[in-house]
Amino acid sequence: MKIYKNANLNKKHQNGVIAIGNFDGLHLGHQKVINEAKKKARKKNLPFGIMTFEPVPVMFFNSNIQNHRINSLNQKKLQLKKFKLDFLIIIKFNKKFSSLTPEQFIMKIINNKTKCRFLYVSKNFKFGYKRQGNVQILKKYEKQYNFKSIITKPFIKNKKIISSTLIRKKITLGKITEANELLNREWRIEGKVIKGQKRGRKIGFPTCNLKLYNYVIPVLGVYAVKISGPKFSKKGIANVGFRPTFNGKNLLLETNIFGINKNLYNKEISVSFRKFIRSEKKFKGLEHLKKQIKIDITKAKK
Repeated sequence: MKIYKNANLNKKHQNGVIAIGNFDGLHLGHQKVINEAKKKARKKNLPFGIMTFEPVPVMFFNSNIQNHRINSLNQKKLQLKKFKLDFLIIIKFNKKFSSLTPEQFIMKIINNKTKCRFLYVSKNFKFGYKRQGNVQILKKYEKQYNFKSIITKPFIKNKKIISSTLIRKKITLGKITEANELLNREWRIEGKVIKGQKRGRKIGFPTCNLKLYNYVIPVLGVYAVKISGPKFSKKGIANVGFRPTFNGKNLLLETNIFGINKNLYNKEISVSFRKFIRSEKKFKGLEHLKKQIKIDITKAKK
């Protein structure tokens, strides 16, 4: 999979099939679109790729929105690689790009640079300055620029349209198993282990600590998780919160890995959320906390 940091495609990747979107989370709905577009490309013997944007436009326009992403850019790349794309275009979403009118986007990006033949978008696709572009405008320019826009139908499960917005809501409500069903995999957070205050180690439950960065914040509490790191993959429990028993002030993801007790500082790990166990609470003292952690571990191992 060739990765482009702009839309200047090599000739062998021009005149192909492109699916456009943020693809945050790469959920079942996204997977359906990608597979449909890929099928078209293979049938027509054309190159196939994805066009996405970085940063996520809503975060670019709203500096107050910090925790929004279902997956990081690195996760998105790795997940897209599994679909065996020919290429991935990552458009740098900045002031200059966001200033393009819908007509300029179609002419300069779609026509001049990608020379796209088939363009897959959702019916709610918006583009161009102030989101003025829509599928009707795409259709208007099809003949002039020799491409066909294909509007994909939404993926409906349990009478609800699967969307990144729905999945974020599930995560923030602690409905992890439901979010995982819509993602078709376990939702996970990746990051570098940072040093903490070693309180977990002192009470017999050492933890690996991660910042949440731009990830959507799950409901505060304890989760059954699976942790992958350098040459290991183990189950464990994780707490997302402020550690109220210790009057903590910084939001952290603290993970206790079953069967591993070694220094992982500065190592990259991935924490996959399996199920929600309980909400975060403040305990009267360390003994009460230790007793509850043992109960949590028993539940997480089931």
